[in-house]
Amino acid sequence: MAGLESHIEDRERFRNCLLPCGRCNEDEGGSNPLLSSFHDSLIKILLSIDMLQELLINVLFEKLPEFLYDSFGSDGLSIPRLIINQLKWLDLVLSGKDLTGKIMQLVAVAPADVQHHVIISLPEILEDAEHNDVAKELSSLLKQNTQLTVPILDAFSSLNLSAALLTEVRQWVMSTLCAVHLQVVPVIVKFILHTVTPSDALEVISELRKNLHVESCVSMSQVQAAKSKTGIAGTPSSQDCVTVLMEVIKSAVWFQKHTCEAWIKAIECVETVDEHKVTDFLVLLILYTTNTNSKKQVERVLKSKVRSGCISNHLLQNIFKSHTQVVMFYFASLLSLAQTLVRSVEPAVSLFGSLLYKHAFTVFDRYCQQELIAALVTHVCSGYADEVDIALDVISDLVTSHTAAVALYAVFIKGILDHLDNLTAQQIRKLFQILCALGSSPEGGHIQDELHIVIRKQLSSTALKYKRIGVIGAVRMVGSMAAKDRRKSATCDSETAALSPNVYRQVTSLLELARTCCGQSPLSAAFYYDELADLVQKRSLEAQVMEHMRKTVVEDFQDDYVVDLEPAVDGTHLFPVTAMYNLEDDESQSVVVINLLPLLSEDAADKGRTPTAREGRQVSPLCLAPFFRLLRLYVQDEFDGNLDEVDALLGCPIYLTDLEVMDKVESLSKPERDFLCSLLFLAINWFIEVVNAFCKQPNADMKGKVLSRLQNITLLRSSLEKCLPACPGYIPPCARFDCEQIEGSPPALPAAANTKKTIKGKKRPLGDGKNSSAETSQIEDQLDSVPLETQKSQAEKEKDENSRPSISLSSFRPFFRELDIDVFSVLQSGLLTRSLLDSNMCTKATEVVQLGPAELVFLLEDLSRKTEHILSTTKRALVLKVKDTKITEFSRLRQRTPQDVAQVVVGLLNPLCNHVENMHNYFQTLETENPGVVEAPGVDVKERQHMSSGYHWTLQIFHTLFAWNGFSQHENRNLLKSALAVFADRMKACDSSLDIEEQVSHSFSYFQNLCSSVPTFSAALSLTQLLITLTEKTHAAEYRSKIASIVKGFLCRSWIQPSGERARGVRFNETLQSLLCIYLEYADVLKAIEEICGTGVSELMDAAKDGNSSTYPTLTRLTFLVFFRVLLDKLEKYVRRISAGIKSADQEVRGHWSDYFIHPIPKYL
Repeated sequence: MAGLESHIEDRERFRNCLLPCGRCNEDEGGSNPLLSSFHDSLIKILLSIDMLQELLINVLFEKLPEFLYDSFGSDGLSIPRLIINQLKWLDLVLSGKDLTGKIMQLVAVAPADVQHHVIISLPEILEDAEHNDVAKELSSLLKQNTQLTVPILDAFSSLNLSAALLTEVRQWVMSTLCAVHLQVVPVIVKFILHTVTPSDALEVISELRKNLHVESCVSMSQVQAAKSKTGIAGTPSSQDCVTVLMEVIKSAVWFQKHTCEAWIKAIECVETVDEHKVTDFLVLLILYTTNTNSKKQVERVLKSKVRSGCISNHLLQNIFKSHTQVVMFYFASLLSLAQTLVRSVEPAVSLFGSLLYKHAFTVFDRYCQQELIAALVTHVCSGYADEVDIALDVISDLVTSHTAAVALYAVFIKGILDHLDNLTAQQIRKLFQILCALGSSPEGGHIQDELHIVIRKQLSSTALKYKRIGVIGAVRMVGSMAAKDRRKSATCDSETAALSPNVYRQVTSLLELARTCCGQSPLSAAFYYDELADLVQKRSLEAQVMEHMRKTVVEDFQDDYVVDLEPAVDGTHLFPVTAMYNLEDDESQSVVVINLLPLLSEDAADKGRTPTAREGRQVSPLCLAPFFRLLRLYVQDEFDGNLDEVDALLGCPIYLTDLEVMDKVESLSKPERDFLCSLLFLAINWFIEVVNAFCKQPNADMKGKVLSRLQNITLLRSSLEKCLPACPGYIPPCARFDCEQIEGSPPALPAAANTKKTIKGKKRPLGDGKNSSAETSQIEDQLDSVPLETQKSQAEKEKDENSRPSISLSSFRPFFRELDIDVFSVLQSGLLTRSLLDSNMCTKATEVVQLGPAELVFLLEDLSRKTEHILSTTKRALVLKVKDTKITEFSRLRQRTPQDVAQVVVGLLNPLCNHVENMHNYFQTLETENPGVVEAPGVDVKERQHMSSGYHWTLQIFHTLFAWNGFSQHENRNLLKSALAVFADRMKACDSSLDIEEQVSHSFSYFQNLCSSVPTFSAALSLTQLLITLTEKTHAAEYRSKIASIVKGFLCRSWIQPSGERARGVRFNETLQSLLCIYLEYADVLKAIEEICGTGVSELMDAAKDGNSSTYPTLTRLTFLVFFRVLLDKLEKYVRRISAGIKSADQEVRGHWSDYFIHPIPKYL
């Protein structure tokens, strides 16, 4: 040993003794001894000799301090590392404890690089018996020096540790996750995941999820990047570190099933929005990628989070913006997940899927973008209406924000033109809007010629369906080529902003082609006018194009439909021609009139023959309303919303016939009855468009005339309801020309509403009534029982011997023009004065006009249907190409976003409150003057029915508004506060600093005050649902007892129909079931059941055959089964919640079951 010590005094000889023995390869010249054929070094060979081992180890550790701080020689070799390597994999260690002690002493004093190497070499040096002791020392060292985290955890992975020590180390390193360097995080996570067991997996991973903040890692990496500029190089980026971290998690869930399940449960248990992190989505994406068995679980969890709003758009933006590389690595799985979510029947889930498409396209490379566009095109061609809508919306948004990028894949999108037969009119509009925008861009200009070919081909078709497609394409192309914003006319003079001669020629030729091709088909022409009106309404066309339209289209309206008022009308007509509904009182001045009846007579006479045409066009009464809409929108665009140029059309009369003919409608021939119905339909549609046009004019006289036109509409609708029962098989004239029904027959004419026979449907499942699956149909079904004609009193019918059955017009909604959302500003009107002028245009008299009950109900019903359609969140039907009449019924409304509609309704809350308060006072006065009497002397029954209907519709509007899920989004929070502030102000709480909790409290009190005046049982349900919706905006539990008390009051109230009979029937039972479910949910279930069974049923047993319970008047023999079914269902659910095996609980169940059901109900049965 003395000779060896003297030999290794020289560094070069010592190094050679540490290197493997052997001869270097001749071709490498011995320049790198590490590349020679491997043999043990001289020191290693000597260490295998038992008698020399301990002495040699002492010599090596004595030599180590010489090289600790000058470890790397000129040859690049580290002497300390070579010394430690000699101790690895020895066949036998004679004194393990001494060796361990020397190594740990070395670790305590060595520099960082030597410490790292020594620690990671420990598992290869130590005997198994020393593992636990060394692990304890390393654990202490880990807490003292976090820079050694990586080597220590690496060593721990190969050491045999006790469970207690492992748990202690795991908890400590987990607590340091937020403080360690970014590149250390994957190592810590790997150690934690590899040490979990099935028994503690959920607990460990839940804690890991809480402490793992990828967002903070990114922010820390930005600080580290700033430091790297000052001299620190080679630091991995945040993207790389997060990628490695996700790979660590992926490896763990790939090989450990319990880890996969624990991650899913840990994420599923997170409830609040703020607790959700970027890590949650990334881990779900990894689980969706690695484990096919967990795909369904991931989809379920993700859909649940999306429904509750826990994974927001803001979180997605952060994920895709800050972790692009990570998400792109799992692109295939992300695309598959997005496709699945878009196909969901739940709007919120499909919207989330669309957000995945948008964010992915924004940050991914071209290959991924191409795959995304191809997937969206597949969605569009799927044939499922809602899936098509979502996909087209995504493509449209991408074209708007990334036109150049999407234009590279215009060929893919153009392929959708081969599937136009499966698209609705609105979807075709979106498609052509997309294609025209792409064709106008430099990158997508190659498809423009093909678009022109397709449009001209469709326009030249004789089939109405394809001609409509051509009209849509032509109008969208004109809108794209002649748009003002393309030339930025706001910053240029008029000459620079004008269209080039070539573009102007193309635009005008398209307009002329569409006009010529549609001229001989009234349906096509009307559709063309409506499409052109939609384009003009955007006010984005160049002045040149607008002038061309005025010359070629708009000026024809006066020639076609407006004539001078004459004492006698030439021609032979089915009915005498009478100018009716004239609001212009000056008879000495020439008055124009809408030539409706003569045109309809000509149209009826010319059916089957060559149509009468003017300048090559057929003049049809079908085009009257759409043509006028185009005219007034053009005038609004030209005169900045002022309609004084066409104000004569607001007050001018219309050629109809005397409505006294309704008294003898049964004696008319079938052609005459059909003609009369068509005349009424067309007249109503004309007045609807007149109201749409002038509703927002500021002139008080015009406002008064608008109210008069609303009165005309309700009067004509009342006449039509009486005329239709006499016209079985009648097909009304089309009014909405983009619907599918114009190509076929309308639904069969419903039977008269005076029949009392009902058809029983399938048994309806029990629901809580708050948002039941039948709620949407209830809005129609319950109100079908509210319409005036179905609730006429028997006494009134007996007084009127000539009364005839009438039907509800709800089945004919597609044959009426759509009211614009702006029309509801009329609800703000009070008493208006309409001026009557003399021949000198001076006011000779004034007439007071106000919104009557019939007009109010007409507006409220339409507003309720609109809000329900655009703001409701019901599940969609997953069927192929559904012909939904509501889509065409609200085609104009669907051009607005739900946020726009919600803002309009919030703006109407004050007038709606005025109306509901007036109706509340009306019923309060009736009850005060005539307590318990329905048909009191002097009470206008029809007015009472109108007020009852209006009450219900108003409550339904409030409920639909506050049930809108858009209020849960942060950007709509102020809108919600504005809505609640309206009701708080009416409760004299005008403080603008009120928080939502206080606003909800005041709003709840406001509506609670209405409970005493609710006129119908269905209105009571709407009010209850409204109150529940309000309480869902807050977390306070104080409202439960209040709601239970309110609902109990409704159940303990006797509901009498206007006929004087007790309310009954299928709809009444459905409403009763919903209210009873709500009552038992919000009240003490056992006490409520005990009271109903013990008091209500007992009273019913003692009552007469047609009697009822005095405590619960809604409990009768006809409704007993409803009560029994609901009570039994709620009691069963209550019993299921009681823990089994508990003696007191078992006795409680048996006692309540015996007391509530075994005794009273069998006696009654």
